[in-house]
Amino acid sequence: MLRSFKVQWFKSLADLQVDLGRMNVFIGANGSGKSNILEALGVLGASAFGRVDDETLLRRGVRPSAPRLYKTAFPTGARKPHILFGATSTTDANFEVTLWNPLENPGPAWRFKTERLHPGPGGSDVTRGTKTTDDYNREQGMAALETARLKPEDPARALMDILRGYGIYSPNTPCLRGFASDLQTRDPVGFARGRLPEAIRELLSLERKDPDMGEMLDEVRGLIDWARDFSAASSADVPLSPSAARSALVVRFVDRFMAPTRNVLTGFDASEGALYVLFCAVLALHPNTPRCLGVDNFDQALNPRLAMRLMEAVCSWTARVNGERQWLMTTHNPAVLDGLPLDDPSIRLFAVDRCLTGETTVQRIDLDAALRLRPDPTWNLSRMWMNGLIGAVPNV
Repeated sequence: MLRSFKVQWFKSLADLQVDLGRMNVFIGANGSGKSNILEALGVLGASAFGRVDDETLLRRGVRPSAPRLYKTAFPTGARKPHILFGATSTTDANFEVTLWNPLENPGPAWRFKTERLHPGPGGSDVTRGTKTTDDYNREQGMAALETARLKPEDPARALMDILRGYGIYSPNTPCLRGFASDLQTRDPVGFARGRLPEAIRELLSLERKDPDMGEMLDEVRGLIDWARDFSAASSADVPLSPSAARSALVVRFVDRFMAPTRNVLTGFDASEGALYVLFCAVLALHPNTPRCLGVDNFDQALNPRLAMRLMEAVCSWTARVNGERQWLMTTHNPAVLDGLPLDDPSIRLFAVDRCLTGETTVQRIDLDAALRLRPDPTWNLSRMWMNGLIGAVPNV
């Protein structure tokens, strides 16, 4: 897992370091910089891949933009011509890179100004500096090339693999329903919902072999209270409007309240909240989910009670299936906080704000101290957030 990551001079992140746990939740006002934090790690992931351009950024769910919008541009304070990104794993491996692209007449790809890949105690660094003379293209990362020579168990290789696999998931209603295509598909599910029916079919196949998976999928079914069951079905075998966009497989629900001859729904007609529950279940339970992932707006399409229950479930599923899987997520729904298992030291809650000069600041919330500040023992985290007792609320 990643123990920490840092970023300097990227968008509103002038100088930031975040110490991570297994589940990391970022709360704050709109425009405070929460999505920038997720995207900074995505840019580092593209750097670990060896090239930073629009294509590699989109493949990680990062919004590509012009260098003049990527580089911090506050009128006061030091300005640098480059952007710095870095991450350290729990095994002390470290990768750090500075990227440069001119504001005027920028190139299609960012150039690697410096790189340092440190494998941990006793290992040899891979470095590239501004004065390094080499034959490598500056638009190609040298550390990415060197990683190809390392064995999978090498700490530096493991760190680079985590970073390369990272992506930001941000589903939306048209994609969840299948009205719009997912332009960033990957295994097991795309950033907007691509391959969701296929991923559900794969989980149901695992259920037949693994009793623990069956137990967790029963918990998924319990979160969709109106449905007796869900599955993936051929689009030819379910009721669909002739005008609906068709794919080979669609998500299929059986409504527990409707007549047996008319109780089948697809993702085109079902609740978007139910589709989002399945989307999150795939991310938590599927064996091919990246070891580190971001989810922007975790509370998408969920009512407060379901948002709380889903957070409880995701934390539980992740620990039971793969304790090494790491989440970074943003949310605007206070109820999400009430689903966090506060007795788990791997759970981290961060308040994201803009300081007086505009830079994004991130403060880890001490959950024990926050609970001691409650005016009444019955107050939960959501109520404390809404009343400004843990920060991260807009001054409006």
